[in-house]
Amino acid sequence: MKMKPMLLAVLLLAAMLTGCAAPKQAAEHITATTLPVYQFTSILCEGTSITVNRLVSESVSCLHDYSLSVSQVKAVESAKIVITSGAGLEDFMSDILANKNVVDASEGIALLGASHDEKDADHHHEHDPHIWLSPANAMVMADNICKALKENYPEHADVFEANLKKLHQKLQELLDYGKQTLAELKCRDMITFHDGFHYFAQAFDLNILAAVEEESGSEASSQELIKLIDLVKTHNLPAVFIEENGSSAAAKVISSETGAAIHTLSMAMSGDDYFAAMYKNIDTVREALG
Repeated sequence: MKMKPMLLAVLLLAAMLTGCAAPKQAAEHITATTLPVYQFTSILCEGTSITVNRLVSESVSCLHDYSLSVSQVKAVESAKIVITSGAGLEDFMSDILANKNVVDASEGIALLGASHDEKDADHHHEHDPHIWLSPANAMVMADNICKALKENYPEHADVFEANLKKLHQKLQELLDYGKQTLAELKCRDMITFHDGFHYFAQAFDLNILAAVEEESGSEASSQELIKLIDLVKTHNLPAVFIEENGSSAAAKVISSETGAAIHTLSMAMSGDDYFAAMYKNIDTVREALG
């Protein structure tokens, strides 16, 4: 059966348009560096079509020796916005971020100085960058991220604001839980084997007597161990705290000499859920310090 001229023309035109159609461009996305800023950004973007990618997913507690892979570099280069935690945490990325639309989530937060030794200054940050370990700081981070999202995606401003209220509520509940759970501790003094828990201590009225930065090949010296053992005995500390990705060598020596228990805290920087890590930290401190 012969095809009608009009129908044939329509089909030919459709074929031409299909063949000449421009390829679809990849959807715009945001890249967030670590778990806290990734999770906060993802919550704020719920209900929109915006895709949020997480740059660092490995189990790490600090980034001063971190190197980006080729795929990670490409993820940064292709992102419309890069959300950073700030406070010096992402200094190693300064070159690749030079011409990017970067959001610094630490803006407006009062930074604490890092307490590391001068001999280690070249390998550490000027300030303690682990700001998210204080839920109050996390609220400011969420505010900063939300502000940037509204500037870049004004059509979703109402959605961002509604999600920000929910995120603030979750962070306030976390802060309240920590204050209530840790209000009546028998001991409020801590020795930690990571120089990154100062904001956590500040948030919940704890006192860090010593923060030892142990890394592979640079464990605490014998003199440091003696001082730490004396501190544990003098303050009658029931426990010392190691970081889940760090060394436990010195802590084991101290425990054997003093009887202090060893408990593990998370930097809440990797893993799957910032809130789960923070609640676990609070419960761990309550168990350890009574």
